[in-house]
Amino acid sequence: MEGSIAHSAVNHVKYANMRNSTPKLKMRPQYQPATVALGFVSGLLSGLPVRGIDPAQVLADAGLEPELLRHDARRVLLTDYASLYNKLVAVLEDEGFGLFSTKLKVGMFEFLCRSMIGSRNLEEALTRAGKFLRLVLPDMTLHIGIDNVSAKIEIRENIGVGNGASDPRRIFAFEWLLRLLHGLSCWLVARGLSLDSVQFPYQRPQQASDYPLIYTENATFGGDMLVARLRANLFTLPIRRDQDDLAHFLEGAPGKITMLYRRDRDMVRQIRDILAELLPETLDLEEVAARLHLSLRTVQRRLTQEGSSYRAIKSALRRDIALSRLEKSNKPVADLAAELGYAEPSAFFRAFVDWTGEAPTSYRKRVRSLA
Repeated sequence: MEGSIAHSAVNHVKYANMRNSTPKLKMRPQYQPATVALGFVSGLLSGLPVRGIDPAQVLADAGLEPELLRHDARRVLLTDYASLYNKLVAVLEDEGFGLFSTKLKVGMFEFLCRSMIGSRNLEEALTRAGKFLRLVLPDMTLHIGIDNVSAKIEIRENIGVGNGASDPRRIFAFEWLLRLLHGLSCWLVARGLSLDSVQFPYQRPQQASDYPLIYTENATFGGDMLVARLRANLFTLPIRRDQDDLAHFLEGAPGKITMLYRRDRDMVRQIRDILAELLPETLDLEEVAARLHLSLRTVQRRLTQEGSSYRAIKSALRRDIALSRLEKSNKPVADLAAELGYAEPSAFFRAFVDWTGEAPTSYRKRVRSLA
């Protein structure tokens, strides 16, 4: 036993010396392509049998294995899913995938975009979307509003989709329309928009394990309509896209929308939105986690994955607001400091010098002289 211990100790020393003398190689994380749960694929195909079309044949024509639907645990590459989306639209000549009582003729998505793009802000754009959808999609109604809690997007069913509440056609209809509106909203304002919560009007499906990535980590199930909530100030965001942007965006559409604005890097944005809404009040990270309905450990892990920190987010938010208000307003520096949550103007002064290398008053004079 003693010899074994001594032998192990010698080997440990040899290994340590070898490790210290060998150049260290920086390991890059292995790239993992984005995938989607099979439930979204089966939902996408669920309207085909009603139209007398074999889903297996459509899968084969799209370059996917016809046997795919027999394996619930399988996943599909996101790029393949987007291609299948467009393939299905072409086969059915229906951007609603054969789910609804009437076809959504090819071009619906383009004209939905065009109806929204001239809006002043997101609230107006979604209001226009609701009016447009009433013309082309009688089965479902979009309603938006703001209550004493938050802004909300409601999707109600006017004509029953499928046979019963748990029919895959009905589930996918709600999933698809929310994803379409949310993804398009993000694109229009040129940033991701965090959904605080979504109530889905059906029982939890198997693919709900992907909902945190696609919609929100705060999903509930049941009820008679879909209710998605987000921070009220997001409805005031201006539309930042124009007709030239739209021409490029429509390349690869409408399947392209499935690939945009997944929540891979969304924790920074959610925290920034909370802090911006509450200024000049400041919170610690534990209080922010409580507002997100997440554990502190989960928030810290997500921030690490996104390469950021709570301190960095708070500093960047204050910097961006400070620069904007110094350029566009005549407010005294002391007032700006208070609005940003600084207890003393001197603390704001030091932070501003760290950000820009100059004092706030000097920055304001220099920027305005250039203007």
